[in-house]
Amino acid sequence: MTSTERRSQIQSVLSTSQLPISASELAHRFHVSRQTIVGDVSLLRAGGEAIVATLRGYEYQKKAAHEAVLVCRHFPNDTADEMRRIVEAGGVIEDVVVDHPLYGQLKATLQIRDIGDVNLFVAKLKQQSAHLLSELTDGVHTHTIAYDTPVQLAAIQATLRAAGYLYEDHQESDK
Repeated sequence: MTSTERRSQIQSVLSTSQLPISASELAHRFHVSRQTIVGDVSLLRAGGEAIVATLRGYEYQKKAAHEAVLVCRHFPNDTADEMRRIVEAGGVIEDVVVDHPLYGQLKATLQIRDIGDVNLFVAKLKQQSAHLLSELTDGVHTHTIAYDTPVQLAAIQATLRAAGYLYEDHQESDK
């Protein structure tokens, strides 16, 4: 199988799958290294394919009925609570974005859909002793939230506001 044929097969597998597929699983299926799959997916993206990497593997980007960008601020130990509040209110956390003074906007695709994804994210965070992007900006970050109805968005905003995570009208006055 040529690399072009393999990329075509990867497209086919991902477009018909209901669940994300890991690079390792694709590597096993096509008898190549995981790094080869990572390169193949990068080439597919460069060619315009809307493939995203999630905690559980690759998938085609799903288009939500509605999206909103919410500005949040909290300490790192509040991350799991913030995520749980969003998904329990019916939202999907599509990404996290911070404004870095050197690099500009830094964005990470998350695709956190349920409590299982939240738990997986938190476990990987601890296992890898990783740092959150929001640690670069004193906790301030945005999330693109996918939701189905305006009632869900209102519930998401209300629960984040109740926890003190929703960052709104926090302007410092000039004294």
